[in-house]
Amino acid sequence: MKEKVQKSLDKIRPSLQADGGDVELVEVKDGTVKVRLTGACSGCPMSQMTLKMGIERVLKKDIPEIKEVVSV
Repeated sequence: MKEKVQKSLDKIRPSLQADGGDVELVEVKDGTVKVRLTGACSGCPMSQMTLKMGIERVLKKDIPEIKEVVSV
């Protein structure tokens, strides 16, 4: 499961890096994915929208077992 999540994050990563940010996988447990937004994303006021409408949407589409994505 962790490898699948990492592959999906790798698809998202270039668009985050284009804005000076990145995402780091912390943990996958019981359908919850914990990520850490880094770089410009860590202090951005739009980071929650990026997390939910971008990262979570793509992960749930690629891996239906994912229930939620949270930032730590």
